[in-house]
Amino acid sequence: MLDETGQADLAEHDSTTGLGQGPAPGLFHDPATGHPRPPRREFKARGSFTERCPGCNLPVLNCLCPYQASTESEARVWLITHPLEHLKPTNTGRLIRDVLPDTEVFTWYRTAPDERLLALLEDPRFAPFVIFPDDQPDYAGRVVGMDAVGEVKASGRTPVFILLDGTWRQARRIFRKSPYLDRLPVLPLATSRLTRYQLRKPASQAHLCTAEVAAELLRQSGDTTAAQVLDDYFDAFNVSYAASRRYEKIEQPTPAMRRLLAYRDDDR
Repeated sequence: MLDETGQADLAEHDSTTGLGQGPAPGLFHDPATGHPRPPRREFKARGSFTERCPGCNLPVLNCLCPYQASTESEARVWLITHPLEHLKPTNTGRLIRDVLPDTEVFTWYRTAPDERLLALLEDPRFAPFVIFPDDQPDYAGRVVGMDAVGEVKASGRTPVFILLDGTWRQARRIFRKSPYLDRLPVLPLATSRLTRYQLRKPASQAHLCTAEVAAELLRQSGDTTAAQVLDDYFDAFNVSYAASRRYEKIEQPTPAMRRLLAYRDDDR
């Protein structure tokens, strides 16, 4: 999310090659929707040549598929994702969609906002909140607390947590350069939790990654089961990927992995 620095995963860009070659040379297709977009330079994440599981995209040494579990929540999560985040195997936003199938993912382009996102923002069934720090005075009047989420639920509408999925700089750009977000309430995440994310170096231990933010929001808003499943799934991803980087095979499931296996068995 807006706290993942991502610097360790960036490789050099090839300035001569279009990203995601499609039917026409240089044509870029949105990783989330498949729609054509303006061409970009090719991006390759560190570890792009690692043999990966086609199901979970983790190194096959520690495949995550046995631990994938899905659940439901009262609140929804919508991700506005920077284009480069789709291509980073360390991105945790995709874990949210694995656990919560109703999650929506939109790719951010400054000059070409996603039409489906714009339509959903107008849908009266939903009450969206932009998750962003309350550290600037120019939008202080839009800042709300978690009690506003409870009020939305009481009114019969579905609260939506909009997460800006990218590095801090990318997230701030999305927030500042997306006029369709200007009228939405801003909900800062208030928590004392520290990040457990091992795959990118955060600017601060207080900066949670995207999946951690979503889990904490769900927990605080009352979706405790969904929060626990997502938190455990993130933990399984985090540990599995970190072990694979060290070329270590996880022989025994962690406590989070065992809880996920139990949840899957109970859900059948």
